[in-house]
Amino acid sequence: MGRKYFGTDGVRGLVGEYPITPEFAMKLGYAAGKVLAAESKRSEGDHAAVLIGKDTRVSGYMLEAALQAGLNAAGVDVYLTGPLPTPGIAYLTRALRLSAGVVISASHNPYHDNGIKFFGAGGKKLADDVELAIEAAIDEMQPCVSPKKIGKSWRVDDAAGRYIEFCKSTFPNELDLRGLKLVVDCAHGATYDIAPHVFHELGAEVIKIGVAPNGYNINEDVGATHPETARKAVLAEGADFGISLDGDGDRLIMIDRDGTIVDGDQLLYALACYRQDKGTLGAGVVGTLMTNLGVENGLKARGIGFERAKVGDRYVLEKLLANNWLVGGEGSGHLLCLDKHSTGDGIVSALQVLQALKESGKTLAQYCHDLLLSTQVLKNVRIAKGFDCHASELIKAEVSKAEAAMGEDGRVLLRPSGTEPVVRVMVEHTDAAIARDWAEQIAKVVSAEANAE
Repeated sequence: MGRKYFGTDGVRGLVGEYPITPEFAMKLGYAAGKVLAAESKRSEGDHAAVLIGKDTRVSGYMLEAALQAGLNAAGVDVYLTGPLPTPGIAYLTRALRLSAGVVISASHNPYHDNGIKFFGAGGKKLADDVELAIEAAIDEMQPCVSPKKIGKSWRVDDAAGRYIEFCKSTFPNELDLRGLKLVVDCAHGATYDIAPHVFHELGAEVIKIGVAPNGYNINEDVGATHPETARKAVLAEGADFGISLDGDGDRLIMIDRDGTIVDGDQLLYALACYRQDKGTLGAGVVGTLMTNLGVENGLKARGIGFERAKVGDRYVLEKLLANNWLVGGEGSGHLLCLDKHSTGDGIVSALQVLQALKESGKTLAQYCHDLLLSTQVLKNVRIAKGFDCHASELIKAEVSKAEAAMGEDGRVLLRPSGTEPVVRVMVEHTDAAIARDWAEQIAKVVSAEANAE
């Protein structure tokens, strides 16, 4: 059954355009309340309870009020945290034993976008069947519950403090960050009053940037999508490392002391190597279809299993749980350490990396010195609506020819976009020229086939 509203990470779009409107948010809250109440009700008269948090976008006030009204109208109690990182909502949903958590955020997108995503009772993303049930309930709106059954709302005044303590608890008691100078870029987002406290309270000297949100500047030239900002600060301040988080705090990009920007693929590799040496890794690591081939080859050379999931941290999580593995992630900076948290967490991931560096005395460059990343060339090819690139024999033949020519040194990935009429052609190879040539050739074939009259 296809999804009507939910994407890979909740409902997302441009504020003021359907479905990111107050009217839809109230309907979504009501529908989610009905489904979640039915799933979690323990006794007659018992109310399901849901946590709502948000990032720093100005539209968060509007959507928060609408969601709250919809949930209350469905007979659900609501707890409000105000600005709090996405992984903080996941943690508090679990810690407070609530039925679900809701995050109002569009992650790394600019302020004029926003979104609504859900966590289940255990702090994990909702299962597909629950999201589909919520979608069905949106289209089958029912009257408000009776006045006696309407839900109540409370504000969680200590939400930030509880989450700060949780983040610190994932770092070993016998270690601290004394002697480290860290640049911490909070992207003017949900971590602005949290991340600097975590690293400072663990002993680091913190230079903080991106900590003045005004509702409109979230992710603007700062954070994980603009790590060059933290890079400049690292070099100017003579810092040991830089930590770049995104607007809702679930992505991490780091900067080494020499200014080298280290992405999620490299951090995943460093964490896997460290944990293998410590005996805390398990049998394997999960990446995505976009994870650099060099990471896969590097892990396999160390005897570490590797599997690819679809793009999206929820799919990484699904495969980790299916394999009973602990560590996975994406090049964009979503990193999961399931023995520390139930979801990707930029602050917790940074602490995991800093633990490895602190214990080993190495720099990030030294941890990744044997990682030989391949060149990834990406071409976006516009296609006619409804065209299936995987059904074309000519395209399949061209891909097979490229794969045969490149052998184990390269790979091809064709990914239809879920939001626009585009096929993303990605070719990866240890030789940049070979990757570029094959990407251009395959893109030409896809374009000719997709737009043939």
